[in-house]
Amino acid sequence: MKSPFVAGCCMALMLAGMAGPVRAQQDQPQGELVPPTSASDFTAAQLDTVLAGAWRSAADRARDVYRHPKATLQFFGVQPDQDVVEIDPATGWYSEVLAPLLRDNGSYTAAEPLPSGSAEAKRDDAALRAKFAADPAVYGKATILQYDPQAPVFGKPGSADAVLTFRNVHNWVQAGTAPAMFKGFFAVLRPGGVLGVVEHRAAAGATLAAVKGSGYLPVAYVEKLATAAGFKLDGSSEINANPKDTRNYAKGVWTLPPTLALGVTDRARYLAIGESDRMTLRFVKPMPPAAASSVSPVL
Repeated sequence: MKSPFVAGCCMALMLAGMAGPVRAQQDQPQGELVPPTSASDFTAAQLDTVLAGAWRSAADRARDVYRHPKATLQFFGVQPDQDVVEIDPATGWYSEVLAPLLRDNGSYTAAEPLPSGSAEAKRDDAALRAKFAADPAVYGKATILQYDPQAPVFGKPGSADAVLTFRNVHNWVQAGTAPAMFKGFFAVLRPGGVLGVVEHRAAAGATLAAVKGSGYLPVAYVEKLATAAGFKLDGSSEINANPKDTRNYAKGVWTLPPTLALGVTDRARYLAIGESDRMTLRFVKPMPPAAASSVSPVL
């Protein structure tokens, strides 16, 4: 879905043969969404403004150094005029970026499991709804969709430009729902749509059996889940890599920040390591093959 503004900008840039300048942001009030000056700086300008938004807490901003939201969303190709579904946003760290980014020209849907299960799911649902209700200027156009993890549906078939998920695949693997989840992602995406996955990365050569339960997953296994659902791997990035992560902790990945599952034990050590080493993968739903000609060739 492309807005008339973006289409017009793209045509102007093609005629001019060069991108327009990036508009300076220093005169804009913090948190005010600023229209971009050209198609080339549309996402960058909006992301810079959103990441500086006053609705983001100091604690959430402090995690930008580990989660690299601007570079990650640019790698996934997110545009402000797209229909984007985020899977399992928990309390909404990425919602704080995606919902305002997509507010005016696109749409943001937070897809979460039905809160009839765990206490954690119920807490996350309540927290996300409270976040959205507390600031309608930022989140008023965001929607929450609840799905059945055993038979997930994330919207009308072919209705989304992008499906994004951050550090969730290991939970679905543990629950045995991962294949169904990836099939659901494939169904909701338009042909050519992007599935963006960030996940804790197991050591090279590690098997699923060796790391299951640790929170880490082999890259090849995540790729297999996606390709089995019909996706094609379109790119991988080291944006969210952390070479300090040794992956050998008593409480798995939750030993590291932000959870710090061991409490005060070796806290300084784990803070120095930082958050986990993560794979960042971009998959694409293939375009349907061209219809074969029904006319027999002339011999």
